[in-house]
Amino acid sequence: MARAVAVVGVGQTHHGRRMDVSYPDLVREAVVRVFEDTGLSPKDVDGVVSGTMPSMMEGVALTHLYFAEAMQAVGKPILKTETCGSTGVSIAHTAFYWVASGMAEVVLAVGHEKMYEGDSQATMTTVLDPFYQRYFLAGAPGVFSMQSQLWATRYKIPQDKIRDAAAFISVTHHQSAFDNPYAHIKMKVTMEDVKNSRIIVYPIRLLDVCPNSDGACAVIFASEKVAKRLGRKVAWVKGVGYRGDEQFFGDSDKVVWQSAIEAAKQAYDQAGIKDPLKELDVAEVYNPFTYQEMIFYECFGFCEFGKAPDLVLRGIFSREGELPVCPSGGVLCTNPIGATGLIRVAEAAMQVTGRAGEHQVPGAKLALAHAMGGIDQFNGVMILGSEL
Repeated sequence: MARAVAVVGVGQTHHGRRMDVSYPDLVREAVVRVFEDTGLSPKDVDGVVSGTMPSMMEGVALTHLYFAEAMQAVGKPILKTETCGSTGVSIAHTAFYWVASGMAEVVLAVGHEKMYEGDSQATMTTVLDPFYQRYFLAGAPGVFSMQSQLWATRYKIPQDKIRDAAAFISVTHHQSAFDNPYAHIKMKVTMEDVKNSRIIVYPIRLLDVCPNSDGACAVIFASEKVAKRLGRKVAWVKGVGYRGDEQFFGDSDKVVWQSAIEAAKQAYDQAGIKDPLKELDVAEVYNPFTYQEMIFYECFGFCEFGKAPDLVLRGIFSREGELPVCPSGGVLCTNPIGATGLIRVAEAAMQVTGRAGEHQVPGAKLALAHAMGGIDQFNGVMILGSEL
């Protein structure tokens, strides 16, 4: 890797149906908080990276210019990075590389979305190929319904076991969200509630699915020199990985998912991780669907393929388990899409610096942050640690 880079501060909005603020003011809320968190000011920032879902989701072109004042970026270089669901981690990677290359000392990364002012499902449906995929995939739920069924069939996993494991994940994350002051959906659910909630696209039910959320997240990346000058605990970027594969659903394997596997491998190699289940202390996995979360466990080497439901039901990935996953409640409880992946980075940074509050994993020193995007073809990973 190039020179050392750290996450020195984070700022989030309270996520949810934010009809109390305009879109620029929502962005401003996160940006103000990250400057308050670090003690830095806009004049310390060399450049800004911004992103949302593609502009059709927003109904606003050139969002990085629209929010320039709210991001305190007027007169500074701005980079716009958009990769659909993985936008947040792509923003983080862009900011990281900008500092790691030596071109900047301090970079502000801002992800944001105001989903209640648009029609996210219409956008998700119409980004698909219009001749073959659009008619039967029905947006994201349709894509990942097919993925989950392929996974279950390939590894001959009993449906009742998968259903129980998915419900267990939903209950766990919804419970965790109560300890996260910024989370959107906070509701107490039982496994029976999840299993009896209405079907969205078989086998995915309502409580297996992430919400629409308004929200923004801001993260400041800084060089080693600046990080040490601040004199506070920071989260060091230990490894990054990003991969893409064919966007046409039938042209790549979404179970032994090479973009996820290779992105994690690249990040692990840079961070010196050989056994992620044993070496990682916490993981913020991008989990818009409970079924898909288990596929990521397998692609990231947390367990063998086809074995994730067994480990889930044993509590391996619960808050008190061997590898806590999404103690923040994760995407399943909060999903302002352009910010969602950056929230994973922010949450991982908070964990390794001991600043995650009520959802802190005791003694966390090494964390994984992840996001998935495109139609279903991109995966990005960032490893953060408490030690340089």
